[in-house]
Amino acid sequence: MNLVESLRAHRLLAIVRGKDPAAALRTVVTLAEEGITIVEVSLTTVDALTVIRQARAELGPDALVGAGTVRSAQDADRAVEAGASYLVTPALVDGLAAYGIPVLMGALTPSEIELALARGAAAIKLFPGSLGGPGYLRALRDPFPEVPFVPVGGVDAQAARDYLDLGALAVGVGSPLVGDAADGGGLDQLRARAAEFRKTTAQETP
Repeated sequence: MNLVESLRAHRLLAIVRGKDPAAALRTVVTLAEEGITIVEVSLTTVDALTVIRQARAELGPDALVGAGTVRSAQDADRAVEAGASYLVTPALVDGLAAYGIPVLMGALTPSEIELALARGAAAIKLFPGSLGGPGYLRALRDPFPEVPFVPVGGVDAQAARDYLDLGALAVGVGSPLVGDAADGGGLDQLRARAAEFRKTTAQETP
């Protein structure tokens, strides 16, 4: 399944990071059950590779479960071996195009955006989005009208609406969506937040 097209359709990337591997896995599965099917498991999560491997096994080979906080080719090696279907970086990382799976590469400045595109990024993770907010994305749309941006960092429901209205491909949301679920927090609250964000990011019908 094409990552960019899936992001364009669903407009939401969930970011899971936590201290409890079993809870992190439950979080990924619960999000999928609630219709949030594009999930990034940060490599800062305890036993993240096992979480990725088990999530792919439980959700099926077409599941869009990626590895986040990929900072090196070594990180990518381990993530791909665990079954990650795409890679997400916090910054510019060399050598990831060789893995043959989509890369959502972190960049902030215009120069970094150009370098990320030259490295084969499928989309740009605009990070940290909170630094410039939706207004910064508006400014970037003029010189980069065709670049698919996914703002990440400090994206709550209001910011998500603003970014999407300004033409973001999707938004990446961590704690405002996941809360403490990946640390063992309640799944009912996670389901409620998932419903809220799905409503927020849903495509408007004419």
